[in-house]
Amino acid sequence: MKAKLKQHFKRKSIVNIILSIIVAVVMVARFLRADYYSVFLCMLTLLLFNIPVFVDKKLHVELPAELEAIILLFIFSAEILGEIGSFYTHIPWWDTMLHTINGFLMAAIGFALIDILNNSPKFHITMSPIFVAFVAFCFSMTVGVVWEFFEFFMDYFTLTDMQKDRMVADISSVLINPSGLNDEIVIKGIESTTVTLKDGSTHLIEGGYLDIGIIDTMKDLFVNLIGAVVFSTIGYFYIIGRNKGVFAKKFIPQFKSDDSNEKEIKE
Repeated sequence: MKAKLKQHFKRKSIVNIILSIIVAVVMVARFLRADYYSVFLCMLTLLLFNIPVFVDKKLHVELPAELEAIILLFIFSAEILGEIGSFYTHIPWWDTMLHTINGFLMAAIGFALIDILNNSPKFHITMSPIFVAFVAFCFSMTVGVVWEFFEFFMDYFTLTDMQKDRMVADISSVLINPSGLNDEIVIKGIESTTVTLKDGSTHLIEGGYLDIGIIDTMKDLFVNLIGAVVFSTIGYFYIIGRNKGVFAKKFIPQFKSDDSNEKEIKE
C-alpha cells in the first residue's frame, strides 16, 4: 500500500501538488461557511487533477510537463478562480481567455491522437500533415460545440447562467413584426427593458436589452477556433520538420516507450 501511494505521488508534478493544497484549503474554508456547492466544485477539481496521473498510468501516454501544467492551471482557473472566485463576472475577459486556451489544448490532444496512429506500425495508413492538422482542428471545434450544448441544456433545464447574459443596445427581430411578414423590425438605442411577470409585477433592467447567451456562445466558439487554428498550424509545421519543432513537442502527448514501461514496472 505504501509503495502504491509513493508511486502515486511520484507521478504528480510540483504544480499538481501545490494547486491541490490550495484547493484543499479552499474546500475546508468553504465547508466551514456551509457553502457545500463550492465544496463539491473543490472535490471535482481534485478529481480532475488526477487526469494526468490516470493518462500516464493507465493509458501509458506521457504528457509533456508544459502541457500538464497548462491543463492543471486551466482546471484551477475555471473551477476555483472562475466559479468560486467569481472571476467570470469580475474579469470580463476571463471566460474568453479560457475558451481560447481550451481550443488550443483540444487541438493538441486531437493532433496527438492522429500523430500517434500515424507513427504506429499497426496502422497502415499514413495521413498527410495537412490532414492531421485539419483533424486536430475539427476535434477541437467539436469539443467546443459539445461544451456549448452542455451550457445551453444546463441553462434551459436548471436555469443556471453558464451562457453568460449581456446587455445590447440594438436588436433586430421578425418576431415582433405586427404584420407577421418575414421582415425584421430594428430597434436601436435601447437604454432599459421592462419585464412583466404573470402576477403583474414588473422588473426594470437597466443598460439595454438582455441577450440570453447567443453572443457569449458565438464568442466562445470564435475564440475556440482561434486557439484551434494556432495549434493546428504549429502541428502542421511540426510534422513537416519532424524532430525540429521544439515548441510543439512541449504540447504533444506521446506513447511511453517499452523501455520506460519496463523501468517503471521494476521500480
